[in-house]
Amino acid sequence: MQIYKLLSVLLEYPSAELREHLAEIEQIIDTLEHVTEEDQQGLGKFIAWVQSLPLTELQGHYVKTFDLTPDNALYLTHHLFEEQDRARGPALVRLSEYFQAQGYAIEKGELPDYLPLLLEYVSTLPDAQSARQFLHQAVEVAALLAQNLENRESPYALLLRIVERQGQRAEAVAHEAPRGDRDQAQTAVNQ
Repeated sequence: MQIYKLLSVLLEYPSAELREHLAEIEQIIDTLEHVTEEDQQGLGKFIAWVQSLPLTELQGHYVKTFDLTPDNALYLTHHLFEEQDRARGPALVRLSEYFQAQGYAIEKGELPDYLPLLLEYVSTLPDAQSARQFLHQAVEVAALLAQNLENRESPYALLLRIVERQGQRAEAVAHEAPRGDRDQAQTAVNQ
């Protein structure tokens, strides 16, 4: 499930290490499974954009886009609950407990609703359908973020649209699938 790991890496704060591996990432894009040609092209455009900027400019763009603009925050519960909504804290606790029950360790200090973290977790799931079912829970927020980023003409919108489409592909199956991990995760956030 390289697509989810790749999206996770590309949505993290850009580092020198990322820059060093861009050629490898370009090669991986053409071999990704469960990815449409449109999504491969979007990834290619994004990588070309990353390559076109000096690292400090790329980092500045990232900070301005995600850290200084709350409408673009990569913390999903930020978009599901109002700023002072007391339900956000318990939702984060339940999501942490879900990850803990799955044996998935979260780095100390990171919130469990951070999109790159969720994508990394999804990359560990056993098959594409399980991954898509889990992501199905984030489709609404991914679409909102993608629209916000498109309004600001940010290339990061391409990545959020891929997350959205991956989750949408599970839509038909999500209604028919037996209860399992996806329902536990959804229950954890929605309670």
